[in-house]
Amino acid sequence: MKRQLLIAEFLSTPWALMPERMNAFASVLARWQAGISASDDVIAGVHADREARDNKRAQNTRAGGGAIAVIPMYGVVTQRGNMADDISGPGSVSTQRFSACLADALADDAVGQILIDIDSPGGSVYGVSELANEIMQARSSKPVIAIANSLAASAAYWVGCAASEFYVTPGGEVGSIGVWQAHQDYSAAMEEAGIKTTLISAGKYKTEGNPYAALDEDAQAFMQSRVNDYYQSFAKAVAKGRGVSIDAVRNGMGQGRVLGADAALAEGMVDGIMTFDEVIKKMQKSSKQGRTGASRLAQAQNELKILG
Repeated sequence: MKRQLLIAEFLSTPWALMPERMNAFASVLARWQAGISASDDVIAGVHADREARDNKRAQNTRAGGGAIAVIPMYGVVTQRGNMADDISGPGSVSTQRFSACLADALADDAVGQILIDIDSPGGSVYGVSELANEIMQARSSKPVIAIANSLAASAAYWVGCAASEFYVTPGGEVGSIGVWQAHQDYSAAMEEAGIKTTLISAGKYKTEGNPYAALDEDAQAFMQSRVNDYYQSFAKAVAKGRGVSIDAVRNGMGQGRVLGADAALAEGMVDGIMTFDEVIKKMQKSSKQGRTGASRLAQAQNELKILG
């Protein structure tokens, strides 16, 4: 029964995650429930994906160089990380750890610009709004650019929209603007197994939505209200980041679907289509122009002082 409680808790979390990933989650949750260990092939695949992720992180960080801090957002987004490493090959990324990396980049005088390198299907909504707000605030200190390289879906798209510029690779995808959660009713299975659970609680709604009974209308309405609240925050953040109305987000931008690069650009979901290297070159060029402009301004100020 401990596994069933874990599954119920997992599903009841509000997710800003690609719905297709539910299939992967469902298979792993079913394995957990049955007490079956992952096969050697699955474990080998997870390790291979993790190694590829680490290599990509190292390579892209080197490509950025000292003046451009590349902060990766790879895998399922969670508040504290690592809870989905055996569910998703790309692993997971913690919003708390990402926030710490962002703070380090802002405090480093050698860093002139920040690039958020995203390859994520999204994840839990917890901590995402706070991280997006931090990125918005960071833009006043240093340029913050984001790239979907090659997937920025749901919570990851939420984060990407907080950057001052947002790009997607030619073969990349963005979107999946929406929130979901689930409830599982184990009452029939438990009755068949001869198990009867009696809940003892205090507080009118304390046991609302428990997995030992069917979901009643009041509980479902409350769960829906939670999803609606997070969706409103999501849509509002996208609207602010992309400079459009909330209605434009709700009634366009895929309406929960993931869109390819061309369609996303047509919907105003990104600022352009570029490879990772092209974005790096664009940022480097911008940095050089900024330094040249600063040098010319300093020279002009010195000339004015001499004339004065």
